[in-house]
Amino acid sequence: MAEPKVSGREKRRLEIESALRTLEAEASGISALAAAIRDGLSASLIAAVAMIQRARGRLIVTGMGKSGHIGRKIAATFASTGTPAFFVHPGEASHGDLGMITADDVIMALSWSGETVELKDLIDYSRRFRIGLIAVTAKTDSALAQAADVVLVLPRARLVPTISHPQPPR
Repeated sequence: MAEPKVSGREKRRLEIESALRTLEAEASGISALAAAIRDGLSASLIAAVAMIQRARGRLIVTGMGKSGHIGRKIAATFASTGTPAFFVHPGEASHGDLGMITADDVIMALSWSGETVELKDLIDYSRRFRIGLIAVTAKTDSALAQAADVVLVLPRARLVPTISHPQPPR
């Protein structure tokens, strides 16, 4: 069965609708985060900021998959605004990169589930050498949250429904 033809005008309309849905989803996430900060996340946020400020070393950011992509951006933003920071891939950490992390550093580990297997060695390393550990997760009962010194619990944002549109021919 042939795909339906989509006019240039219809394609532009669909692209605008997609952009608006994306912005609505982002706004929903920001609103959920603001509500969480008003609702009790503020104490953990202040503790995380204080831990990072007290660090004599660097902020080590880590995460796997999408959390890793976000973690890279977080590390880059911290570094570009004056806080020494870099990203350590959790898969590489177990194969030599743990040696880059010192007792003067703070680790910020991102994992929605808090059960990301690849983070285990980093978590164990942080506990063994008393390196500050900040967990950014949605699950307070996860292994990551249970091990962390500070837990930033991510709220679940309202999902904006998506509409499936026919793809224009290439």
